[in-house]
Amino acid sequence: MRKITIVGAGQAGLQLGIGLIDHGFDVTIVSNRTGDQIREGRVMSSQAMFGTALAHERNLGLDFWGDACPSIAGLGASIADGQGGRALSFDARLDATARSIDQRVKMPLWMGEFARRGGRLELCEAGIEDLERYAAESDLVIVAAGKGEIAGLFERDAMRSPYDAPQRALALAYVTGMAALPDRPGVSFNVIPGVGEYFTMPSLTTSGPCDIMFFEGIPGGPLDCFDGLTPHEQLAKFQELLRTYVPWEAERCTDVTLTDGNGTLAGRFAPTVRKPVATLPSGAQVLGLADVVVLNDPITGQGSNNASKCAASYLSTILDHGERPYDAAFMELAFGRFWDTAEAATTWTNAMLGAPPQHVLELFGAASANSRIAARFVNGFDDPRDLFRWFMDPVAAKNYLTEVGA
Repeated sequence: MRKITIVGAGQAGLQLGIGLIDHGFDVTIVSNRTGDQIREGRVMSSQAMFGTALAHERNLGLDFWGDACPSIAGLGASIADGQGGRALSFDARLDATARSIDQRVKMPLWMGEFARRGGRLELCEAGIEDLERYAAESDLVIVAAGKGEIAGLFERDAMRSPYDAPQRALALAYVTGMAALPDRPGVSFNVIPGVGEYFTMPSLTTSGPCDIMFFEGIPGGPLDCFDGLTPHEQLAKFQELLRTYVPWEAERCTDVTLTDGNGTLAGRFAPTVRKPVATLPSGAQVLGLADVVVLNDPITGQGSNNASKCAASYLSTILDHGERPYDAAFMELAFGRFWDTAEAATTWTNAMLGAPPQHVLELFGAASANSRIAARFVNGFDDPRDLFRWFMDPVAAKNYLTEVGA
């Protein structure tokens, strides 16, 4: 039986580990926290997951929540006009329902499921010496812990990383009491030109259904104001900013309260693609997974989706590889197959961090009057590769608008 050690018990590490257990591998997952510590800790992300990523979970029998988790049936986009109104807006239904499940709910349950299916959990804050031990004992070591000393082993890929500094100040809050969207439950995506973005989405947290408020502020701007705030100060700041920049969203949030004392998060990071193979001091090599190798800004909601897609892609590559050794060539192949889909998500996400070009403004304007265009953009969040056929290129956009008569 081939032995694989995965360092990191998040979306990608657990999904891959459970998939490998189901195919007869001897799998150890290393986590720096127990399930109870994760459940009782701070929220970690907003994690809206679209149809493709959710299908990967269902294929492994990992959808334990069903209708208990609020549905995300669509996505609405608005651009603020700077005077308290909207310059334009549109809304469309997703072809496949999306969902957001608090990682404090999902990961402890998945850790238990991994152990129930025969996996081994090790509690350890893994460092380089631990990686050396895992490499000596395992046929393959995969690093899925996106922070800390070991993530730094993976070299930044400058060709694929246009930014070397954070492009947004990030802050989110899990709340109850938010008024529903008028048409359907879903993501509300608001662009405040020159200032940043604001999102909402329904979610499932430790205490039940809730909503997530999420600001992205351009560094140095008026939304770059969340460092050092207490949870209640952060929520009060959110409501102040809503009244100033997106008052139609403020009307939905007059009665919101935090779900719990750990229901807020603030921070920033530079979007980064790293090379997939790291070499330890002994010469042993380890493979990076998900956020370790492709860390995107959350502006397009691709983080958890990329994690799920990376885990599914690596599982397929490992199964295809048979009994051959897991050498550097295999690791480059595994990442290359994932990058074939992740490149579109990364390029689109990085483009959305800049000022929208004229052809994108024209597409958004057309989408506000043409439901076909709106639906195609909204469903690009599930499969960003489609956006490169009509959205990302000015000539393709012009041809598409002509095709649909807009």
